[in-house]
Amino acid sequence: MDGQIKVAVIYYSATGITYQMAQAAVDAAGEAGAEVRLRKVRELAPEEAIRSNSGWQAHHLETQDVEEVQLDDLTWADVVIFGSPTRYGMIAAQLKQFIDTTGPLWAQGALANKVYSAFCSTATSHGGQESTILSLLTVFYHWGGVVVTPGYTDPSQFTAGNPYGASHTSNNGETAPDSVALGATALTARRAIQIGAALKKGMAAG
Repeated sequence: MDGQIKVAVIYYSATGITYQMAQAAVDAAGEAGAEVRLRKVRELAPEEAIRSNSGWQAHHLETQDVEEVQLDDLTWADVVIFGSPTRYGMIAAQLKQFIDTTGPLWAQGALANKVYSAFCSTATSHGGQESTILSLLTVFYHWGGVVVTPGYTDPSQFTAGNPYGASHTSNNGETAPDSVALGATALTARRAIQIGAALKKGMAAG
């Protein structure tokens, strides 16, 4: 339908933790009535590095059919939700490399006036969850995007504890996202879609 919100969930995941969170965002967006694209960013690591970690290699094979993100996915979407594991308190290089290709769209203003949100996972509880999400939000500010976070808009957020975006501590990839992390990811997606729908309707009316 003409008013249907288009959502792109774009992620990088090595061993599958962030991928599971991306799936939660996709499911929540679908339940909210949005048209959704799930896209992974291109893997930059060499094959020998991937093969050296059984979890990494297994996930690489399991998700080989997930489409890689293209710049068109950004122009298509009304709402864009990014997910990344933390690397030294920042987003993974794979996601950063894709973001660095968006310059032409940014220069055209094609990334402005969209809703953006983010989620992440870390190996340890103080491994940079907030700094990773905030680094993504900084990108959105440069694009002229409308940043939507989960905040403390639901009682569950007082358990999840991260108002900037959903996050999870994986204990070096050993602990899958629990109901709290997946619920926070779903809330992040629902909030982004709610504000995205209002923004799209308002801009159309204006």
